[in-house]
Amino acid sequence: SVARAQVQQEPSLETTEGTGINITCSHPKIQGTDWIHWYRHLPGRGLEFLVSAHKGLKELPEIAGKLLVSADRRSSA
Repeated sequence: SVARAQVQQEPSLETTEGTGINITCSHPKIQGTDWIHWYRHLPGRGLEFLVSAHKGLKELPEIAGKLLVSADRRSSA
């Protein structure tokens, strides 16, 4: 999966506490059985797993966020 994924995403985004951001990821070569995994890497901390999804909307109450996978599965945000 990783070799063919060709994920495109901003390398980093900054915000102030309490201000929301929208992070979009493009994965145009995703296959039907591939899952989408999101992680975050905060400054000075290790990589943190957030969520896995195949399609649809997933709420992430622990970080006051949500993951939306597009209908064609070629992007997520």
